[in-house]
Amino acid sequence: MAMFNPSRAEVREFFIETWRKGSAGLLLSPLETIAFEWMREHPEYHTLLAAVERALEADYAPEHGQTNPFLHLSMHLSISEQVSIDQPPGIRSAAGALAAQAGSLHEAHHRIMECLGAMLWKSQRDGAPPDAAAYLECVRRSAA
Repeated sequence: MAMFNPSRAEVREFFIETWRKGSAGLLLSPLETIAFEWMREHPEYHTLLAAVERALEADYAPEHGQTNPFLHLSMHLSISEQVSIDQPPGIRSAAGALAAQAGSLHEAHHRIMECLGAMLWKSQRDGAPPDAAAYLECVRRSAA
């Protein structure tokens, strides 16, 4: 998988293969272990992850109210990585405060996803780099 710019197929294959390996009790890499734990938190995705052909070909249209499970899981992974390395600086404490306020790490991640999605959308819309300060402030506001 291309490390920093994986294709749609590569992302899906990573999650499908990780689900297969984890479900079979096979050894997982550290990244796969984190991904598998987030997949376990989302039982609504289990059937899809086991249906390889369908999972690889499915389209998810937000205008039809569909959530892309691969995007959702990728955001969980991204946030987990950000928190583990505290990048942007302060995200670890902000996420911890949000988890305490929200009552669970999972709920905190879902709130952080809204901030992350908004930051990425604005960055793409404006053709500008992502605004880490605005992102962090959004996460902090979510915990207030």
